[in-house]
Amino acid sequence: MPRLCARPPNTLPLPPWNNRQCHNGGMNLLPHRAVLSISTALLCGAFTFGQANQLPQRVKRATPEAVVAEHLAAFNACDWKRLMAQFPDNVEFFSPNGEVVRGRQALGEMFAKVVKPPAEGGTCGLHVVAEHTFVVGDVVNVQWRADAPFLAEPYRGADAYETKDGLMAAQVTTFDAAALKMKR
Repeated sequence: MPRLCARPPNTLPLPPWNNRQCHNGGMNLLPHRAVLSISTALLCGAFTFGQANQLPQRVKRATPEAVVAEHLAAFNACDWKRLMAQFPDNVEFFSPNGEVVRGRQALGEMFAKVVKPPAEGGTCGLHVVAEHTFVVGDVVNVQWRADAPFLAEPYRGADAYETKDGLMAAQVTTFDAAALKMKR
C-alpha cells in the first residue's frame, strides 16, 4: 500500500532517487499519531516548565536591611522561590551596559538562569558577602565580594537595592558574569 505523502503547492516533484517511499513524488508526512504524540509531549513539557517556575507568594520584610539580607541569603542558597518572593510586579533590574529587566515575570526568567550551575550558564555556588553597606532612606547600597570554589580570584561589585513596602522595587548592579575569572 502506498504511503500518504504530500507535495507543497507550486513545487517540483522530488527526483526519483529521493521519492521511493512516496507514490506521488512528494514529501513524507509524519503519520497523524506521531504528530499528535510530539505535540502532546511539547505541550506537557511547557506545562511542566510553567508549573515548576510559577512565581511564589510575596513575602514582605520589616526593614530595607531585612529585604537585602534575605536577597543575599536567597542568592547564596540559589533559591529561586525565595529570590522571587521579594519582588513586586513592576520591579526593574538594571545591569551593566544599559540592560534592564522589567517586570516580575521577566525577572523570574532571568533568575531561573542565574540559579543554575556554572556549567549550565548560571552562577550557583557564588557566595556573596557585604563588605560595606550605606543606607539612604529605603535604598540600601552594598559593596560586596563574591567567592566560589570555581573562581580563580574573588569578584567585587556593588548594588543599590531600592525597597518599598517591604519588597525589592528596583536593583542596580555592577555584576557582570562575563568578568568572573574562573579556575582552569
